[in-house]
Amino acid sequence: MTKKRTLTRRVAAILAAFVGFLTVSCICGVLAASLVVPAVAAAGMGVSNSIGFFDSLPAELTVAPPSQSTKVLTSDGQPIAVFFAENRVRVPLDQMSPFVRDAIVSIEDSRFYQHAGVDVQSVVRAVMSNLTKGGQQGASTITQQYVTNVINESRLSQDRPDEVILSGQKNMGDKLREMKLAIALEKQFSKDQILEGYLNIVFFNSDAYGIEAASRYFFSTTAKDLTLPQAALLAGLVNSPSYYNPAVNPEKSIVRRNQVLAEMLLLGKITQEQHDTAVATPIELVLNPQRQGCANAVQAPYFCDYISHLILNNPAYGASLIERQRTLYRGGLTIVTTLDSRLQAAAQVQVDSSAGENPDRWGAALVSIQPGTGKILAMAQNTVFLPEPGRFDTQLNFNVDARDPDGNDLNGAGGFQPGSTMKPFTFAEWLNEGKSGTAVVDASRRVYPLGFPWRSTCGRVLGAYSTAQNNPEFGAADDLQNSEPGFYRPMPINYGLYNSINTATFATAAQLDFCGIQKMVDTVGLHSGLDGAQINMHQLGNLLGAIGVAPLHLANAFATFANDGRYCTPVALLEVRDAAGGQLPVQPTECRDAVKPAVARGVNAVLQDVMKMGSGVWIQPKVHTRFPVAAKTGTSNNNGSTWVVGYTTGLATASFFGDALEGQSRPGQNVTINGTFYPRLDGYMIAGPQWANYMLAVAPLFPTGAFPAPPPPPPPPATPTPSPRR
Repeated sequence: MTKKRTLTRRVAAILAAFVGFLTVSCICGVLAASLVVPAVAAAGMGVSNSIGFFDSLPAELTVAPPSQSTKVLTSDGQPIAVFFAENRVRVPLDQMSPFVRDAIVSIEDSRFYQHAGVDVQSVVRAVMSNLTKGGQQGASTITQQYVTNVINESRLSQDRPDEVILSGQKNMGDKLREMKLAIALEKQFSKDQILEGYLNIVFFNSDAYGIEAASRYFFSTTAKDLTLPQAALLAGLVNSPSYYNPAVNPEKSIVRRNQVLAEMLLLGKITQEQHDTAVATPIELVLNPQRQGCANAVQAPYFCDYISHLILNNPAYGASLIERQRTLYRGGLTIVTTLDSRLQAAAQVQVDSSAGENPDRWGAALVSIQPGTGKILAMAQNTVFLPEPGRFDTQLNFNVDARDPDGNDLNGAGGFQPGSTMKPFTFAEWLNEGKSGTAVVDASRRVYPLGFPWRSTCGRVLGAYSTAQNNPEFGAADDLQNSEPGFYRPMPINYGLYNSINTATFATAAQLDFCGIQKMVDTVGLHSGLDGAQINMHQLGNLLGAIGVAPLHLANAFATFANDGRYCTPVALLEVRDAAGGQLPVQPTECRDAVKPAVARGVNAVLQDVMKMGSGVWIQPKVHTRFPVAAKTGTSNNNGSTWVVGYTTGLATASFFGDALEGQSRPGQNVTINGTFYPRLDGYMIAGPQWANYMLAVAPLFPTGAFPAPPPPPPPPATPTPSPRR
């Protein structure tokens, strides 16, 4: 018997067995799978055993949405950043070019619309080719490929990458399972639904999963606008994304593209003229790599980082950190934030210009809050997220706390000493106790000895203030210093505040209940930026801002004054939607009465004078000549932290400049910044213009009307009438 005759009989026997098996089991492809996959033959499984194994396989496949990219947007719809484990943007079939639909069917499964999930003709063709020519030609339909992709995607999304099975790694059981699930899937979904799912899940490139991402990556276009040659190239890529990658192997890619075009012509999907024109078209890539995460944000990378921590720290987005990471990186969320792109752009310009090239790594930060809503409208700093030559880089966010109230990491710098920006809260308590804002206090006093009768009705012990910062005694404040000579004298309390006189603040506190000062600071949301602890106002140094506070919360505290004494928690999220458009919970704006309106109005009146004739008088440009503003300057003892925090009726902004990374230990004295020498930094010098230029540009986008007038001061106590002599 000749070898050819033997081969012929062998093929005939195989085909007879194949047909018999189809008849008995009524399920296409089982024996064919045994023949197509070499591992099956080695297993030696008989037909009856195959039937039993096949019947035992599951016939249901959970088709969950594949991993999709999360996008983060400003409140006005501008992009901030994307997060993804797989760069994928799901689009419906009717939003894909007809060329790509025809191309993928032509090259991958020309009988897609005729078979029931497993194509018998293709299986037979593959069997005969493997037996006569050798090799491992497969016969997977688009439906079968979709099944494999769904299974693998499920394993990846559950952090089980070691269980992913590629086409060349499938054993007999894998192949039979794929076939049965494909047949079942065809009963559950229409052909167009399967094709849509396949085109959205299939791998094109490590930067592109699904046809939309592939269109954007390779051609900077959309799946809807793909041309014929572009669609044919992408369809050909699916077979071997690495081998046919046009950016790496353009010659191989062209050959494959033209093969797809030839199949489309053969099947009547395109005309000869379309074919010839497409074949003659050179590959014209417009690569657009998508970079995920906040380091690659289009704008506001540190606000983006803050948003990511809000999501990852919140159990509303998953019971565990792993689940929340899956939600953020695979859930296809649309996160609409409170950020206003107009304010953000203006803020970034200001912080970038404050220190110029900045070889000495001085930090600049701006953050804005909307009074009455708590919305964070801008958050900027003068650094880059990743190292760049000649740039100040850090991943720490200068504007936020190190941790949230539950102790979860926020990646914040932990706050900076607010200096004299703390003084308005002592003044607010003065007004709260019913005292006149123009009363005279003795600002000549510089020493408050041990045993001085400070008042604390809540039983708290007052700590020490010392310029040496190491006085172990309690109850003493020695040798208070003002920033300028000539102010050691009695003065009206409002004058002492708008000129930022330290001795006036201590003279004010000497007549107050420190428990009231404590309540005032607490009620406007101020706390340690490092650990969230209460700022102990019974520690005398904290009257002058010795504990680091995050700019975000300092701005929001001043926003309480702008909002007639009503405090609102800072919020960064407006809306979070899942991939299906469902709403996920976000932190609501929570507002409460915190400061008496009369007190807030009294503070506003005095802080308007800061810019007109007080410590902010040297700030340029003169914002107060354009619209009403209230503000306070601040400088730490060593001049390493400088501030202006100010507001209109519609916008509150904290501006910081100073030592942001060295624990506030670096003094801002005898320094050259942006070409200018400063014997000592002060709030009005750099933080001031940074604030003023920014507010001049953006404050008119919000209400800038006059602040409500404060009530008239209380009448002086009546002088008792002396009794007549008897």
